Amino acid sequence: MLRALRRTPFGVQVLIGLVLGVVLGSLARSMGGTADDPNWLTTTLDTIGSTFVTLLRTLVPPLVLLAIITSIANLREVTNAARLAWQTLLWFAITALVSVGIGLAIGLVTDPGNRTSVSADAATYEGRSGSWLDFLQGIVPVNIAGLQASTSVEDGSASTSLSFNVLQLIVVAIAIGVAALKVGQKADPFLTFSRSALAVVQTVLWWVIRLAPLGTVGLLGRAVASYGWDAISPLAVFVADVYVGLAIVLFVLYPVLLRLHGLPVGRFFAGAWPAIQLAFVSRSSIGTLPVTQRVTEENLGVPRSYASFAVPLGATTKMDGCAAIYPALAAIFVAGFFGVDLSVTDYLLIAFVSVVGSAATAGLTGATVMLTLTLSTLGLPLAGVGLLLAIDPILDMGRTAVNVAGQALVPTIVAKREGILDLERYRSHRPVEETTKETVAV
Repeated sequence: MLRALRRTPFGVQVLIGLVLGVVLGSLARSMGGTADDPNWLTTTLDTIGSTFVTLLRTLVPPLVLLAIITSIANLREVTNAARLAWQTLLWFAITALVSVGIGLAIGLVTDPGNRTSVSADAATYEGRSGSWLDFLQGIVPVNIAGLQASTSVEDGSASTSLSFNVLQLIVVAIAIGVAALKVGQKADPFLTFSRSALAVVQTVLWWVIRLAPLGTVGLLGRAVASYGWDAISPLAVFVADVYVGLAIVLFVLYPVLLRLHGLPVGRFFAGAWPAIQLAFVSRSSIGTLPVTQRVTEENLGVPRSYASFAVPLGATTKMDGCAAIYPALAAIFVAGFFGVDLSVTDYLLIAFVSVVGSAATAGLTGATVMLTLTLSTLGLPLAGVGLLLAIDPILDMGRTAVNVAGQALVPTIVAKREGILDLERYRSHRPVEETTKETVAV
């Protein structure tokens, strides 16, 4: 049986994981249980899924640090590095602007704030709010590893957890890489070590990626077991609006951009699929980052020296789902719910916040913080965030999938425009496990 499983294409294994996740999640939901006292199957699925995401997140810091250092070291051989960076940021902004326009159009047509049965009693929010100062606070490293600690107290006992601020880690890696360039030949042993360490990390990463079908079972099963139609029904119009907007961005906007650049649409989705599906079930762009970078390089043909910079940057600031479609629709929803009329200036502010604001919340977590920034800028009640918290996990699956698709799309388009995309690799139909057997020079 194991031999037959190994012969099964990786994409098929993931699809099997999706089906099993839905089946086991539905079974777990039928068995009952609560959030405080889940049944054994829900607990098992949660453990499998969270363990897989934890393994991926463990590899993010060394992958980002080593990949960016080595890619900057390779800039000696790249004559248009500054142009690549500018083109990347420009296309981040272009796709975000079009996405927010799609969100605004859908919201104006459907008026979701006046088509809901949710109670006004749910309009409370006491969580973290986003601010424009968060960009400065998030980009300045607090230590060389971008390491952050948070302590919580429960039942009289304190527990501390550690996490990495990827945006700060990118800044640290860029500084070290530039310093290595300035030092010259004296830095060669350090760069040789960095390249060797990166090769080791990428090998371990592939071992973890091979667990993706199992992780998919746990992640999707846990989601199905936890969130049913009961949470969606009072906000059905808003949920439908968000997913229609996400579908238009993913299956209309992105294919149009690919066609305009002469790239086969089907091949892009086939190549990016491992990252997109993992983003959907894990709801984490950062957790999906190792997979996104791998498929962008090996399936889509983006040079590693460029992808090592563009993909980690996109994972923190490129969020067409969380920072464009969602806040635009949510702002219209909250305004309609509270009877606030939005002017043309307000709609322009929504577009501005969506294009620029993702950088202001890059050091924080979740679309909820981006929404609070949007509402605060418009002067809308932050209590409206509480209306949407119950369905946020359901929406977050689709939002994250679109985020990650965009994070793979922009480097692909920019590489094609600059003539550095490996078109033969892009157009090939080799599955990801075949490309990983090749030795790619860093």
